[in-house]
Amino acid sequence: MHMARLWDSSRRLEGGYSLEALTSDPRVMNGNSKVSGRRQKKVEIMSGINQGKISMKTIFGKGKLKKDGSEGKIIAIAPVEELQREERMLWICYSSLDSISTLKLYESLEKKLKAMEWILDGIEKGNMYDFYEEYWRPFGEILVNMETEGMLVNREALADMEKLAIVHQQVAGDKFRQWASKMCPDALYMNIGSDTQLRQLFFGGMTISSKDGSQTLDEEKEFKVPNVDKVIEEGKKVATKFRKITLHKIGNEIKAEIFTPTGRPSVSGDVLKVLAGKVISEYKEDIDVSQYGTAYKAFGEGRDGREACHAIAALCEVCAIDSLISNFILPLQSSAISGKDGRIHCSLNINTETGRLSARRPNLQNQPALEKDIYKIRQAFVAGDNNSLIVADYGQLELRILAHLADCKSMLDAFKAGGDFHSRTAINMYPHIRRAVEQNEVLLEWYPQPGEEKPPVQLLKDKFASERRKAKMLNFSIAYGKTPQGLAKDWKVTVKEATETVNLWYKQRQEVLAWQEEHKKEAKEEGCVKTLLGRTRCFPSMSSASYGVKRHIERAAINTPVQGSAADVAMCAMLEIVKNARLKELGWRLLLQVHDEVILEGPTGSAEEAKAIVVNCMSKPFDGKNFLKVDLSVDAKVAKNWYAAK
Repeated sequence: MHMARLWDSSRRLEGGYSLEALTSDPRVMNGNSKVSGRRQKKVEIMSGINQGKISMKTIFGKGKLKKDGSEGKIIAIAPVEELQREERMLWICYSSLDSISTLKLYESLEKKLKAMEWILDGIEKGNMYDFYEEYWRPFGEILVNMETEGMLVNREALADMEKLAIVHQQVAGDKFRQWASKMCPDALYMNIGSDTQLRQLFFGGMTISSKDGSQTLDEEKEFKVPNVDKVIEEGKKVATKFRKITLHKIGNEIKAEIFTPTGRPSVSGDVLKVLAGKVISEYKEDIDVSQYGTAYKAFGEGRDGREACHAIAALCEVCAIDSLISNFILPLQSSAISGKDGRIHCSLNINTETGRLSARRPNLQNQPALEKDIYKIRQAFVAGDNNSLIVADYGQLELRILAHLADCKSMLDAFKAGGDFHSRTAINMYPHIRRAVEQNEVLLEWYPQPGEEKPPVQLLKDKFASERRKAKMLNFSIAYGKTPQGLAKDWKVTVKEATETVNLWYKQRQEVLAWQEEHKKEAKEEGCVKTLLGRTRCFPSMSSASYGVKRHIERAAINTPVQGSAADVAMCAMLEIVKNARLKELGWRLLLQVHDEVILEGPTGSAEEAKAIVVNCMSKPFDGKNFLKVDLSVDAKVAKNWYAAK
């Protein structure tokens, strides 16, 4: 699979990377013709004509018998014990076929990779099979070892998080219901997890268009909900299990921007965030109006508009908590995931088009951002007895790589100067911030001396927090190939304003703009782009793509060399860590890699020595050297759990 990805990273829409998909594709298997038909494949597997992997369903599947004794369309497979007995020779051939197919696939891909040149940072190094042998094969072994090691989890801590999360979810839900019930009394009993009920509340009476013609949603509608408060309805003698409530539209005209496949206005998390804006559920008077969402105007502005945004923010919190519970807190407690040793053994894969790792069962790569980790889920990932964790993280890795790839003097100088890169970006973007720094009204950075508790004047990141936040977002957006249209949506400003801000960024970094245009041209003319270490991502659909798809490919042509190169650097760092003899001697083991950080576990007594070695390996990831034009910044901490090390 890894060899196939190196040869062609864009097979996601062309069958994928399963053994069956690869061995049945003549382009992969050096022109071997495909064969089809269940009976035909049975004959071929027996005779050895076809050497490709064939599914059990194709070989052993039989149509379920109808009442008249004939085979139906539904295919069923008999139990394995029966197949081994009744189809003995065919079963032996099928069982052998995996290894035969794998060997034939390996031989074919070896030839293909040897025919591909390997260019490392612009220098010819050999062929891509050499790359596979030097990097991806040993990296594959590292991934297997990491899966085997696993991460220890504290299930008691997770159970406590679950209880707390459920309480918070109920409080946030009640906050929204109480607000909505001021305008629609029965909203006090509604199911806020029901899209239908939320749609009725926000979009009742709206005329919508669908393929079946236009229709108008009911102004008010009756729903059946659990009778948790044991309300005895009119005409009834006792409280029933369910009761009826009536919901009607609240607020003025709320504009629907996203629709479901059936044409109805969506009430997804993204829609609710637009309504709420950048506020939390707690009501505050001193929040700038620009932070409120579209609900502010829809509910009459002023105090009513503010209350609406905060109430809908509470609804967003319900959704966010539900996501944390279902995606992290519950799965991490599952006995199906944790081994007998209490460790999580997830499946790690190189299956992204940029070469970044992904994880399944569970997805440890998708941990909530630190500022959004309200229940400190990372606290549940702990070191064993007498052990500690080392968590080491690259600082602004993608931006440093962009500076190197584009050979951008302004970015290289900023990284060489050190300190807060995003604040330096803000200085170049906003003249009023530059003036404030030059006149010593604010400090770019502050390193406290003994006895100093606070800086003599405000820090730039505090006084101009909004501009710095925009500069930070812009830094990463440029690296990911985001357009002014996308930024305008993120910032809630006009495309003209976003374009002017982007132009300010490029004014000091013309080399980045030239590099991006060059890679767009490369994707268009050659149909592919390369990462730092020479891995290729191809865009086979470029010539026949629509305008929208071409724009997506252009963004990918900018993003892939940056994100893919970051993946290359992280991989090389892991290889350096694993082959370090001293770390091995001290008993430190690599457990996980998440984006730009690695996590190791080992004896507490040698933690500080091990940390220094890890930082050195990550700072000089290319066989003990760093050939980039910029230093690699690494922050590492030792702690008993993942959260404390952040």
